[in-house]
Amino acid sequence: MALIPVILAGGRGARLWPLSRKLYPKQFINLVSNKSIFQDTLGRLEKLSVGEPIIICGEEHRFFIAEQLKEIGLKAKIVLEPVGRNTAPAITSAANLLEPCDTMLVLPSDHHIKDVDAFLSAVKSAYELAQDDNLLTFGVTPTSPNTGYGYIEIDSQLGVSHRVKRFVEKPDKEKATSYIKAGNFLWNSGMFVFKVDTFLDEMSDFAANIMDSVKASVDEATIDPDFIRLGAEAFSMSPEGSIDYILLEKTKKLLIIELDVGWSDLGSWDSIADLVEADERGNILPKEAVPIDTSSTYVKSVSDKVIATIGVSDLVIIDTEDALLVANKNSIQDIKRVVEKLEANNSEVVDLHRKVYRPWGWFNNIESGDKFKVKRIRVNPGAKLSLQKHSFRAEHWIVVEGTAEVTCDGENFLLQENESTFIPLGGIHRLANPGSKPLEIIEVQSGTYFGEDDIIRYEDDYHRT
Repeated sequence: MALIPVILAGGRGARLWPLSRKLYPKQFINLVSNKSIFQDTLGRLEKLSVGEPIIICGEEHRFFIAEQLKEIGLKAKIVLEPVGRNTAPAITSAANLLEPCDTMLVLPSDHHIKDVDAFLSAVKSAYELAQDDNLLTFGVTPTSPNTGYGYIEIDSQLGVSHRVKRFVEKPDKEKATSYIKAGNFLWNSGMFVFKVDTFLDEMSDFAANIMDSVKASVDEATIDPDFIRLGAEAFSMSPEGSIDYILLEKTKKLLIIELDVGWSDLGSWDSIADLVEADERGNILPKEAVPIDTSSTYVKSVSDKVIATIGVSDLVIIDTEDALLVANKNSIQDIKRVVEKLEANNSEVVDLHRKVYRPWGWFNNIESGDKFKVKRIRVNPGAKLSLQKHSFRAEHWIVVEGTAEVTCDGENFLLQENESTFIPLGGIHRLANPGSKPLEIIEVQSGTYFGEDDIIRYEDDYHRT
């Protein structure tokens, strides 16, 4: 009866824009330690006896996950959802990949827990209770009338657990304050422990349409050396819904265990700031900052840029290479309005940073104009880009570090540092790194269109279309 971590690694982290982007969301960023939040989520399970984790994610994040698992020396089953359908179909897909006697520990990939030992003790208690065909969730002891969380009203106590009376959506300030005063409400953590057969039986009773679609998608899944791809047509037929609404609000088998472990869903910049010690004036600043008459201000920058503040207070300032956020702390929840406006304008800063990660390495957009774009490209040792061509641009490559293996229209040759080559418009080409150290080039594109969709791939080691 193995305990299997099921990590929900989807989501876009829009409330932490501009550092978190759709194609590089918060769970893959080092925000509270020298590892990413995703890596910390798995790392806190080291003291538990668990089986191989299952990671549920979308296609666009699969290589981040594979690389970050490699960095921490962990193997896992990476399950790719063809489309996002919320937590109920995601968890159901994992359950259909496990044995009926297994027990799932379902965790979001983007939460922070300070008291790991207390959390693991609660997980062990939940595991024992799950063996008696109970479904377990965890409720966090609230520390403030936070309106960013859902609440769970608890009922009679049964040992270390409680019965659940009701789920409450994110309340307004007045209701949240009344819940805190009542003393029998907990924050909804979105973490669960289910025995597989119990969970699937309950899903069959309350959400047979989801069960049928997801099971068909698992039966139709394709498996390559790195990923399990769920059947797209069947999975797309599944209704969308959260596990709370689809099952937990309806089942009679739900128990809740209270957690007082220093939990945060890291859902806003003020929640990130709460995890860092402030200076004597309440500021949290990078070492390069120059604060003058500044108080209660949080500044985060991805560069060593000097950021000066004069005569300000209660601000959140987030500086990236291509976007700057300046917000009053009392309005930080309105970041979603910024993201919505940028999306309406089709702005790339919603989806991508200037530095874009790929399975072979990364590229950084340095400069662009109407008829040119300049990129800095790094290719990992032994990696190679797809064999491809472009319809609207030619490319000049200059090697600044390492050795490049170039394929262009059937010709293969090597370039060393300070050497260059030209890839004509329409030329079928490939860049590879045959060496043992990173390859770095400067690419100068010239033409009429420079979008990433101007790629026709002929061969690709990473199964991209």
